[in-house]
Amino acid sequence: MASLTWVNAEHEEWAVTGTFTFADADPAAMTGKGQLTFKNGWLGTESFGRSTFVQVSVIPDQRFEAVVRNLAAQLHQRYGAPDMLAAVEAARGEAEYAAGLCDHPAGTLLAIEREFTEDGVAERIRVIPKTDAGTHARIWSVEEDEG
Repeated sequence: MASLTWVNAEHEEWAVTGTFTFADADPAAMTGKGQLTFKNGWLGTESFGRSTFVQVSVIPDQRFEAVVRNLAAQLHQRYGAPDMLAAVEAARGEAEYAAGLCDHPAGTLLAIEREFTEDGVAERIRVIPKTDAGTHARIWSVEEDEG
């Protein structure tokens, strides 16, 4: 099994949940960035990098089909899909599932949370709410180091 490491997805890259990448993962073998990748990483469909948050956007049909083709190639090359037909079918399912999660206004932020259960991997999608001012709620802050 390949090690799970965090590689950043590209800015404005289309993403899917990517939970399939953990189908054969060993939870006991995960440490540091591998755990972060598993617990909170969306999968970029071009870089195959990860992102903690994604933003709901409208995807043109032509771009959607390009996402399916690229994801299918990765499923065939990296994950051993038996042939391209099976890879395209699986990729289309992943892309359609991701699109189904986007039943929110454009600009809405989504986060993903995963955990191992007795039945496999459980996945939850969370909407990051906007404040009354129209911006997303602060989920972290940066403070100056006084040292």
